[in-house]
Amino acid sequence: MFKKIITLLLFACSFGVVNAHELSGTVISDDNSKPLQGVGVYNKNTGAYTYTNVSGYFELDDISIGDVVYFYQLGYENQELLINESHLDSKVQINLSISSASLDQVLIVSKVNVLSTFLNLDLKTSPVKSSQEVLRKIPGLIIGQHAGGGKAEQIFLRGFDIDHGTDISIDVDGMPVNMVSHAHGQGYADMHFIIPETIDNIDFGKGSYYADKGNFNTAGYVDINTKKTIDNNILSLEAGQFNTLRALSMVKLIDAENSSAYLASELMLSDGVFESPQNFNRINIMGRYNFNNYKDQEFNLAISHFQSKWDASGQIPVRAVESGQISRFGAIDDTEGGNTSRSNFWVSHNKILDEHSSIKSSAYLSKYDFELFSNFTFFLEDPVNADQIRQYENRTIIGGKTVFEHSFHLEDHDAQLKYELGVGFRYDDVNDVQLSRTKNRQELLERLAYGNVDELNGFSFANLTYKKKKWTLNPGLRLDYFNFDYENLLTETYDNKSENKVLLSPKLNVIYASSPKLQLFAKTGLGYHSNDTRVVTANNGKETLPVAFGTDVGLITKPLDRLVINAALWSLFLQQEFVYVGDAGIVEPSGKTKRYGVDFGLRYQFNDWLFFNTDINYTYARSSEEPSGEDYIPLAPDLTSSGGLNIKNLKNFSGGLSYRYIKDRPANEDNSIVAEGYFITDLNLNYTHKNWTFGLIVENLFDSEWNETQFATESRLFNEPDSVEEIHFTPGTPFFLRGKISVNF
Repeated sequence: MFKKIITLLLFACSFGVVNAHELSGTVISDDNSKPLQGVGVYNKNTGAYTYTNVSGYFELDDISIGDVVYFYQLGYENQELLINESHLDSKVQINLSISSASLDQVLIVSKVNVLSTFLNLDLKTSPVKSSQEVLRKIPGLIIGQHAGGGKAEQIFLRGFDIDHGTDISIDVDGMPVNMVSHAHGQGYADMHFIIPETIDNIDFGKGSYYADKGNFNTAGYVDINTKKTIDNNILSLEAGQFNTLRALSMVKLIDAENSSAYLASELMLSDGVFESPQNFNRINIMGRYNFNNYKDQEFNLAISHFQSKWDASGQIPVRAVESGQISRFGAIDDTEGGNTSRSNFWVSHNKILDEHSSIKSSAYLSKYDFELFSNFTFFLEDPVNADQIRQYENRTIIGGKTVFEHSFHLEDHDAQLKYELGVGFRYDDVNDVQLSRTKNRQELLERLAYGNVDELNGFSFANLTYKKKKWTLNPGLRLDYFNFDYENLLTETYDNKSENKVLLSPKLNVIYASSPKLQLFAKTGLGYHSNDTRVVTANNGKETLPVAFGTDVGLITKPLDRLVINAALWSLFLQQEFVYVGDAGIVEPSGKTKRYGVDFGLRYQFNDWLFFNTDINYTYARSSEEPSGEDYIPLAPDLTSSGGLNIKNLKNFSGGLSYRYIKDRPANEDNSIVAEGYFITDLNLNYTHKNWTFGLIVENLFDSEWNETQFATESRLFNEPDSVEEIHFTPGTPFFLRGKISVNF
C-alpha cells in the first residue's frame, strides 16, 4: 500500500505544470573554502526551508522575485539573499564566515525537533565538563550517581525514575548506549565511555513520536554526535580536592583536503568525597576518521576503548547517620564497587545518489564487560555473612541500519514530500549474566540467577514529511520484531526458553511555523520499552513490549532576536509491565501508569557575551490501578528546574554559573517516606591567553548538604533486632574545587 501511494504521488507530480521557480547552489566556509553540511536555508516570505547536504548543496522551492532567503548555522555569521531575476532557476554560491555562536543565528522553522538547535547553543556557550553533564544539558532531565562514579547514572525525566535508562533511548553516533537484559537493570545506559570534549552536538526529543527511534523511546531520546574533525591539538590537565586528577589529549593524525583523523584520550583518577577512598580510575581512548569528497559521499570510522574500576560506600540509612554511628560520608559496607569496560567499532557511509536521493548506512560492534558488587540491605537476609551481591555479564553487541531518503516536488513546486525508508537490526549475545551472593568480593556463597541471553531486534520504519509553506506533516510507522532466548544454567538439565514478539508503532507530528518567530506543534504516537529476556521467558511472553501512548501540544516562540521561549502540555500512558529486579533476581508487576505534565523553557542572550537559560518542568505521575493515596510512583519527581548564566569571550574570560533543582518527592507508594529535594549551584571560570586556558571548576559552590540519590529500602544493621524501612541515600558532593590548564596548538 505504501509503495502504491508513493507511486501515485510521483505520477501526479509528473503532470504538474512548473510555473514556480527554484533556487539551488552550495554553501561554503570562508575559513577553508570547504562546503558546509547542515546549513539552514530559509525563505522568510514563504516559510519554506531546507538544509545543505554533505556536498554543501541545497535546493529551495517556490522562489519568487523579492523573496528574502536566509542562510544560518551556529558558529557562522548569518547571510541574507534578496532574490532578483538572475537568481531564478539558477545556482548560487554562498560564503559563510566563522562567528561566535549566538541566538540570533537560529530561526524557528517548521521542523519536528527545532529545540535541539537551542540546546546546542547552550552546549557551545557552556561546554560539558564531564560525561555526567552531557545528560544535564537536556531540558527537564536530572541525573544522580550512587555507586562511586563508575556505575551508570540514575535518570529522572517527565515524572519517571528511569533507573539507568529504561524509558529513554540514548545513542552515540548511531550506536546504542542502552543495554537490554542487563545484569543490573533493563536499559542500563553507561555513558562514561564518551569523552566530553569530543562532543559536537546533541539531538533530543521528548515523547515517543519518532519512527526512527525504537526501544526505550517512551519519555524521550538523546542522540549524541562526536566531532568529525578537530581544529587544534589539545592537551589539558585538571587537579583538585579528594586526590582528583584528569588528563586529556586530542591530537590530529590526518589533516588533508578530503580526509581527517584524530585521537582522543582521557585519564580520570579520584579518591572521591567519602571516608573510604574510592580508588576510582577511568581510561578512555577514541580514534575517529572522516572522509568527505564534498561531492556525493562521506565515510566515518571510529574505534574506542573504555575501562573503569572503583570502590564505593553505597547507600547509607538515615538512622545510622542520625545516631552518630557513621558520618554522612561514611559507610556501613565499604566493600562495594566494581569494574567495567567497553570496546566499540563503528562505521557510517552517506551516499548521495542524485540531487533528491541519498542512502545512509551504519554498523557497529561492541564488546562489553560488567561486574558490580553491592549491599543494599546489609544484614537483612544473612545476619552472619551480610547481604553483598555480585552482578556480572560478558556481552557482544552487533547492529546496523540503512536508510533510503528521497524527496520530490508536488503541486507546481509549491510543496515538497520527503520519505525515508529504514531497515536495521541489533543482536545482543550476553554470556554468564548472573546474580550471586558473595562475601568480601571473593567468596561465592550462592548463585541466585545464572544464564545466557540472546536477544535479537529487527526493525523497519517509514517516515513521510510533507511540507507546504508554513506547514509540516510528519506521519511515521515503525515495525519491530523481537526474539528473546534465555538459557538457564542453574538447572541440572538443559533449560532453554524462547519467545517472539512483533509490534507496530504509528506516529504523527504536525508543525505550523506561522513566522520565523513562532512554531506551534502537536505530536502523538506509540512507543515502547522491551522487558528483560528473563522476564519475557519466565512469563511466557506476556506483556513483552509494554506500549506507551503519548501526546504533546505546545509552541516555540522567538519574540525578540535573542529571546526564545518554549512551552508544552503533554501526557503519557504506559501499559502493564513486568520488571526484572536485578538486585533481587525476581520479577515484579508494576501496573499501568499515567503522567501529565507541563514543560517551560526560556533562553535569553543579553549581549554578545552574556547568556541565560532556564527550564521548569512539572509532572503529575500516578499508578492507574491503585486507590487514591496509595498510587504514588516511587521517586517520580513532580517539579524540577535547571538553568544557568554563562559568559563567552568577555575580554578572554568565559564560564558560567549553573543550577539544578528537584522538589521533595514520594519514595514509596503512599508517600509516607519522602525523598528530600535539593538546589545545587556549580561554577566554572576560564581565562584564555593566546593558546593557553586556565580554569577553575567548582561543584556545589555554596557547600549545600544534599542527597544525590535516595531510595526507600528495608534493611537491618548488625545486631539490630528488627529491620527498618526508611530512606537510604548517597550523599551529594560537598564543595569540590578543581583547577585546569590546557593548551591548543
